[in-house]
Amino acid sequence: MSNHPLLQYATQSQLKPGRGHDTFKVGDGVRVSTKVREGDKERTQLFSGIVISRKGGNVQETFTVRRISFGEGVERTFPVHSPNIEKIEVERVSQVMKARLFYLRDRHGKSATKVKEKRYDPSAAAEVK
Repeated sequence: MSNHPLLQYATQSQLKPGRGHDTFKVGDGVRVSTKVREGDKERTQLFSGIVISRKGGNVQETFTVRRISFGEGVERTFPVHSPNIEKIEVERVSQVMKARLFYLRDRHGKSATKVKEKRYDPSAAAEVK
């Protein structure tokens, strides 16, 4: 993250609105819709899981999502402001005490996907905004 005014001006147009720190945080369950190009066709692919880290800032900011697929842990890192990400939906809001949830990598079974959840009402969140 640079505080240089020229870099901020050049990258300002690449920042996507609605993808800041208040949209989702570490520990939340999210569904990330990404654009996948195969030849001349384009389709949307979903990746859902728990956000285990966020790092960087401005255009360079990334987040890592982890899920269990067929008994194996799968992690994928996405740039927050990537044009290939169509949308990021929050499925579950959680309450965690750490900035990184790397300890989930060592867990097996149901405990690998468990984090303390907040009671989340999407209709109440829509009224606040």
